[in-house]
Amino acid sequence: MTRYKAIISYDGSGFYGYQVQPNTRTVQAEIEKALKKMHKGKSVRITASGRTDTGVHAKGQVIHFDSELDITAEKFQKALQVMTPFDISFLRVEEVADDFHARFGTVGKEYRYVVKRTKVFDPFSRNFALHYPYELNLAKMKLASERLIGEHDFTSFCSARTERDSKVRTLYSIDFYEEDDETLVIAFQGNGFLYNMVRILTGTLLDAGQGRISPEEITEALLARDRQKLISKTAPPQGLYLWRVDYE
Repeated sequence: MTRYKAIISYDGSGFYGYQVQPNTRTVQAEIEKALKKMHKGKSVRITASGRTDTGVHAKGQVIHFDSELDITAEKFQKALQVMTPFDISFLRVEEVADDFHARFGTVGKEYRYVVKRTKVFDPFSRNFALHYPYELNLAKMKLASERLIGEHDFTSFCSARTERDSKVRTLYSIDFYEEDDETLVIAFQGNGFLYNMVRILTGTLLDAGQGRISPEEITEALLARDRQKLISKTAPPQGLYLWRVDYE
């Protein structure tokens, strides 16, 4: 039995998220379907670094699985690329130690959120970015982001449906990239993220850029530990990308 690690990317537009669900198309289900064919009907379970929601994309999702097949990692990559749909890409497959774990071995992640600031709606980017035709003060957004850096209880910045007992996470950095006059990318790096956390942080920073929420109110929301105390809405999923997963 050999353990394999795969780095994959996918267009989340056509999936009901990563995790297997009954009667729906998911990333995990498509990959496990391909592995089952390769293993002549035997089910092979894959484990990911974390789940992504409906419509959320991945540039660098990491999975692992165990296999009894005597083939190279390179052949695994080629076979899986052919046997999975065109909205999934296997960037790399490699053999790893038996104790490697895609989820529990992570030490950090980076998510990016893409905002299209065009005045006119672009139908060709509707599945890959948030259309936001409003004025934004980037200096105010950066000032607001400073209140979020570091270790905090992010209860106010995650969904009420979050299952984790501890809501304490550490944000290492929040960076802003203006790729062109129309595209703003917000990059979040941290040791882990809660359910809807990045999308709520994004909504908060957009509100800050519009002057609807102040840095002081962000600090107050952190201390309140109550999602209802935060006025900002959850940004929609299509602009969100799981960009990178870090391991020791």
